[in-house]
Amino acid sequence: MNKMKSNSLIDFSLHLADNALILGQRNAEWCGHGPVLEQDIAITNISLDLIGQARSLYQYAAQLKADGSTEDSLAYLRTEREFRNCLLVEQPNGDWAQTMLRQFLFSSYQYYLYQYLQNNKEETLAAIAEKSLKEVSYHLRWSSEWIIRLGDGTEESHSRILKALEELWRYTGELFIAAPYENDLGIAISSLKHDWSKKVNTVFEEATLKAPENVFMHTGGKTGTHTEHLGFILTELQYIQRVYPGCEW
Repeated sequence: MNKMKSNSLIDFSLHLADNALILGQRNAEWCGHGPVLEQDIAITNISLDLIGQARSLYQYAAQLKADGSTEDSLAYLRTEREFRNCLLVEQPNGDWAQTMLRQFLFSSYQYYLYQYLQNNKEETLAAIAEKSLKEVSYHLRWSSEWIIRLGDGTEESHSRILKALEELWRYTGELFIAAPYENDLGIAISSLKHDWSKKVNTVFEEATLKAPENVFMHTGGKTGTHTEHLGFILTELQYIQRVYPGCEW
């Protein structure tokens, strides 16, 4: 593998890892605050799934970098501009409707992306995608049920999911715009949009929702330009490691 392609594979692995880590961190904010105990446990378990995926991908990226990096240094010692996560996953939790919609939109994307990647010629990446797909299938099913419940529920729940849709839809376009490292690797990211849209619209139809049209799409997260929210997430996530470098339990 030439150096340029190797660097692109590192960036792509970090992109996948950062997506999982940041959404896992966001969801973990609900621990102890969920609307009912069962759902509190469910979203906490999803957080653990995502952070587990992030660990595998950071370990893979560290192996590719071969410069002494570890999963911990990649998670705790990079700055906002070095993170490659999409903008969607760093958006605030808001209320339960916004959290559920964020999870649904991302899990739908992640589901089709990991289906695609499990056939990748890079065996380690394919194996991580195949293993993660089992978890993501549950995340997608669980969040889909919540979108239907909220959208086709009470007047209040419908109003809240509409507000969440207005807030979050603007961050979905970036998912299907290839970053330079995806282009270098031949990752046909735009080809996933058809299946993603079909899944989203099917769930929306049952939830009596409609995807917004003619919305300006925000981009930049995949290449390190983020919203103001990521800095606050990293401040909390990285605090102990920054204050006590190399500390161990």
